[in-house]
Amino acid sequence: MTFAVLADIHGNSDALAAVLADMATIGVEEAVVLGDHFSGPLEAARSADMLIPRGFTCIRGNHDRYLVMQDPAKMGPSDRVAYAQLRPAHLDWLRDLPETAEISADVLACHGTPQSDSRYWLEAVGSDGTPRAATLEEIAAEAPAQAYSLILCGHTHIPRQVQLPDGPVILNPGSVGCPAYDDIHPVYHQMQTGTPQASYALVEKTNSGWLCNLRLVPYDSARMVSLARNHGRLDWAQALATGWLQRAE
Repeated sequence: MTFAVLADIHGNSDALAAVLADMATIGVEEAVVLGDHFSGPLEAARSADMLIPRGFTCIRGNHDRYLVMQDPAKMGPSDRVAYAQLRPAHLDWLRDLPETAEISADVLACHGTPQSDSRYWLEAVGSDGTPRAATLEEIAAEAPAQAYSLILCGHTHIPRQVQLPDGPVILNPGSVGCPAYDDIHPVYHQMQTGTPQASYALVEKTNSGWLCNLRLVPYDSARMVSLARNHGRLDWAQALATGWLQRAE
């Protein structure tokens, strides 16, 4: 059982194309996609046309929910750009996505945590806005009672794998299309990977357990950077070009 795990494409069609090409080179045809597919000041409709026909197992992320449940006038700027590009068939596809999915009897896919599409799992944010790795106790508190051996999550855009003692492997493949962002919940903070490369993971079930390989795929982000700038999103432009929202000292 070998498949790819993608998350948080955010309308970055060029990053998605690079990941799909990498999968083809390796010979992996199956994938699970963990939500936040199209929201961003980039190419929502093109990303939808690339992703939807492949028939991958896809679930809903918080930004997918915003696109189909919020009044467009009340959407954030990235969601508004994506909503204006998406066609009715794309939005219908988003509406039909489940919040979570069992990939097999012992594999669960979620966006944030199994209980929430908007809560961080493997990371936490301090009261001063500093992100950190979540503690074992914090991570275990969000784990479902059911005995899964692998749980897939996204949302934070930070690639990371955690093994709970006597529990599942929890894997975040990172973000295909958005390597850095900021948010105001629970307080203002920045999440930064420090690389502009597209991130995803390959997972394989072996006799010894789950073999998880995080992959960082280089691609030319210049066109996406230009689109972000044209939509007035200099934060996205810097993130796509560098993997940072602020220059490292």
